[in-house]
Amino acid sequence: MWTQCWLDYSACKAKVTAYKKYFQKIVIVDFEEDEIKAAVNELQIAADKWFNIELPVEFEGEEGIILERVDDTDLGREGYVLSSDASALKVEASDRRGLIYGVFRLLSKLRLHALEQGRAYTEVPENPIRMLDHWDNMDGSIERGYSGNSFFFEDNKVIINERTVDYARFLASIGINAVAINNVNVKDAACDLINDKYSDEVKRLSELFYDYGVDMYVCINYAAPLESDVKSADPLNEEVRQWWKDKTADIYSRIPKLGGFLVKADSEGRPGPMTYGRTQADGANMLAEAIKPHGGKIIWRCFVYNCQQDWRDLTVDRAKAGYDYFSKLDGEFAANVILQIKNGPMDFQVREPVSPLFGALTKTNQMLEVQIAQEYTGHQIDVCYLIPWFKQILEFKTYLAGAEHSTVADIISGKAISSIRGGMTAVTNTGNDENWTGNDLAAANLYGFGRLAWDMSLSAEEIVEEWIELTLPELEKEDSDKIEDILMKSWRVYEEYTVPLGIGWMVSPHEHYGPSVDGYEYDRWGTYHRADWQGLGVERGPEGTGFSEQYQSPNREMYSKVETTPEELLLFFHKMPYKYRLSTGKTIIQHIYDTHFEGYAEVQRMRDCWKTLEGKVPLRMFKNVAERFERQVYIAREWCDVINSYFYRKCGIADEKGRKIY
Repeated sequence: MWTQCWLDYSACKAKVTAYKKYFQKIVIVDFEEDEIKAAVNELQIAADKWFNIELPVEFEGEEGIILERVDDTDLGREGYVLSSDASALKVEASDRRGLIYGVFRLLSKLRLHALEQGRAYTEVPENPIRMLDHWDNMDGSIERGYSGNSFFFEDNKVIINERTVDYARFLASIGINAVAINNVNVKDAACDLINDKYSDEVKRLSELFYDYGVDMYVCINYAAPLESDVKSADPLNEEVRQWWKDKTADIYSRIPKLGGFLVKADSEGRPGPMTYGRTQADGANMLAEAIKPHGGKIIWRCFVYNCQQDWRDLTVDRAKAGYDYFSKLDGEFAANVILQIKNGPMDFQVREPVSPLFGALTKTNQMLEVQIAQEYTGHQIDVCYLIPWFKQILEFKTYLAGAEHSTVADIISGKAISSIRGGMTAVTNTGNDENWTGNDLAAANLYGFGRLAWDMSLSAEEIVEEWIELTLPELEKEDSDKIEDILMKSWRVYEEYTVPLGIGWMVSPHEHYGPSVDGYEYDRWGTYHRADWQGLGVERGPEGTGFSEQYQSPNREMYSKVETTPEELLLFFHKMPYKYRLSTGKTIIQHIYDTHFEGYAEVQRMRDCWKTLEGKVPLRMFKNVAERFERQVYIAREWCDVINSYFYRKCGIADEKGRKIY
């Protein structure tokens, strides 16, 4: 069996006794019961777990739990109003989606004791699209998965069961409204997800998600026409365009609830429009034209770069690729195309600058792509709460031309560019492990992403406090504070014992866990640190690759100079001598030594803090996290010793504190 994460209603009975008087009946006003059955079902689950009550459904009355449709355009399709008085709890919405999200939020607020009688709570999501991307393969494996195997696929079969329903419940409870079910690297049996072979299962899955307010997307192979009797995938070839129109019409005749397609093209060996000398807009627009009559969307990934780079060539810079390919196409993409832009110009590193594409596009739908699957942040072995990092990304000022407000949050929500099709997506961290996320504490990233995508004004602290209270409702405040402290410091600590000052990488190739300083240094991937006996870092200012010039002013000037570049990104933007002194007064090499020793020591303190929670948290959870902390302590020491030894051997400069370096 699997856990219920933050939806374990049986764990908080003592906290909700005061609300029993409301759980006598559900009153539905101006909704059809069938269209909000997910909301009704959730209320009935809570009533059963909390009070052992079977909750009947009625269609008139002013007492109990009232679910009412209202004519309020300000709420849109997904907003809602929560309120209560002496005799009723009320959820009001103008659409079924808002009603579903509202019921889940009501149940959370009851458990958090955050519903004040007589007060109305209006919530409308900031981002139009709030999405999770699965990199699940049809054989059951998950690319960059660290929580077991897929719960969607096994042995080239589609799985739909009670676990699938629970997953849809989780998504609705945090306001997620879109999910892509398969790997963007589409191969083998996954190519048939858009064909007759899997029609029944894919239709059922899309309808299940639809019931919970979630649009389901399928990742497609851009070169699919080549597998038919059409021997081209040129987006300007009329035969290819017609093939996609016919195929899309066929798909929607079988799977009418499909949200659309997610596409990775011209990237890491994937075919795309550039194969035929066409632009990214040509390729995306061909698909957009085909899917438009059916109300579908095309989400087009901007992760396009040359993965055959010559490490000897100091002028070629992978970081520049996304901007170079897409910025000149602003305004050329169809209205139902959304560009999915990774948070940084490289690849989900523990720290990197915000992609300069945010700030370059004023007439194009954009969504932010982050990764809660911990590919480069510890594989869900190491604790690494990522919401503080995501907050920094969202708050970054791009200085988009002509925009009064130009943070990443302003752009993706549409405030800065008048877009109604933008948002946030995360490569998800789930799998079929008992606890869904491998490490129990990694569920804070899943919960946190959903809450942040809904309301970007929430702080990382507010989100983690909610997650702890909903997941461990019986925990004393002293112990809740310990978990919050572990999570809130975990990203900074992970950065300390891994890669310094924004340089990135230095990980074991392919696996991406554990240190291998030169693992990618002489390879084709464009992921270099350029360390020698004098210093390290990549010169990306005007005198180097010129990457800094892709930013809008004043960011352009800030990143171009050593003196104004934020120190946490110093080595990303500049080649620096080991003896350069930071604002702390430390040299770069001493900073490297100190942060690695301190990070390793802090992991040990976090491990010891978790040990004090034995008997305070469920035994299964305690053992799960404790075992992973032992592995994290081991790998943190490896990082510390390998990084410090590597750079000591490079530069020959001793640690001022005389600690053991090998």
